[in-house]
Amino acid sequence: MSKIVIDARESGTTTGRYVDKMVEHLHKLKPRHEVILLAKTHRLQYLREIAPKFVVIETPFKEFTFGEQTGFKKQIEGLNADLVHFPMVQQPVFYKGCVVTTMQDLTTIRFRNPTKNPIVYWSKQQVYKWVNKRAARKSEALITPTQYVKDDVAEYTHVSPDKITVTLEASDFISDEPEPVKELEGKRFIMYVGRPTPHKNLGRLIDAFAILQKERPDLYLALVGKTDANYERHAAYVKERGIPNVIFTGFTSDGQLRWMYEHTLAYTFPSLSEGFGLPPLEAMIHGAPVVASNATCIPEVLGSAARYFNPLDIEEMTTKIGEVVDDPIVREEMSEKSKKHAAKFSWSRMATQTLAVYNQALSQ
Repeated sequence: MSKIVIDARESGTTTGRYVDKMVEHLHKLKPRHEVILLAKTHRLQYLREIAPKFVVIETPFKEFTFGEQTGFKKQIEGLNADLVHFPMVQQPVFYKGCVVTTMQDLTTIRFRNPTKNPIVYWSKQQVYKWVNKRAARKSEALITPTQYVKDDVAEYTHVSPDKITVTLEASDFISDEPEPVKELEGKRFIMYVGRPTPHKNLGRLIDAFAILQKERPDLYLALVGKTDANYERHAAYVKERGIPNVIFTGFTSDGQLRWMYEHTLAYTFPSLSEGFGLPPLEAMIHGAPVVASNATCIPEVLGSAARYFNPLDIEEMTTKIGEVVDDPIVREEMSEKSKKHAAKFSWSRMATQTLAVYNQALSQ
């Protein structure tokens, strides 16, 4: 029996959904290994509930800190693991044991965050670039969520594509009862869910909506996500330009999110760069018509079920969204395609593929 340690410090975060789903479905496979999860205090109980036969150990070491490189490394070494899986690229870079690393994407090394100190952020980016290359080269095996990221990682880090396995992620149907959002109830609206960081390209979406709204004065745009400095920047832009009918919902419950997916005229996804892109797939499983960027891995994930635009072309974005908003027959056809397409993805299959990567790495 081999001992496998999984870094679950990201559990409970937006990016940590991959970790949680991997652990949950890996546990259902009943692997013939001892599996140990390292997690932060507030996620210990949750992980013990979804994976009662795995050992769950508390770790106080945060990501991207000196403690991660020293204390976390020492903690892992003390467990005498046969294999350690880091589901994100952040890890003790000088740990010398057998490692599997999931590289979600290379977006962070290519885009800046205008709400951060530019000098400090640039400096951190340089370190992060090195960490990506170091992690890729020292890992026994790599996992990526799409073929696009596999190709991107292989080219950027100069590792063999044979070292990289693609394990597609999946979406989940929200079981909570739909809960109307008061600001949108009875209104025609399009929507976006997620972070407002620069690569998400919300500025161009807002500009496209401003054009759409002039010809469709009853149309609303719902921007869904926890309020932060970047969302505040967009809200200031909307106010400055005098663009009507833009709703910043802030945090929403699962029931409210389900209601929006089920009532939106179109889920819009203008992103410039993604590693997988869970939100539009989640919208699809609820039947939302999706109009999305044709950049990076997005067409790979959404397939023929979505309609696409060049994310740098506001006029094309406006036209493509407008075609869906204005035609109920098109929306009905897209809704059916969305449900069928989203149903093809499986967390269980992803966990099975991940276990196969572990077994292969352990046999080397």
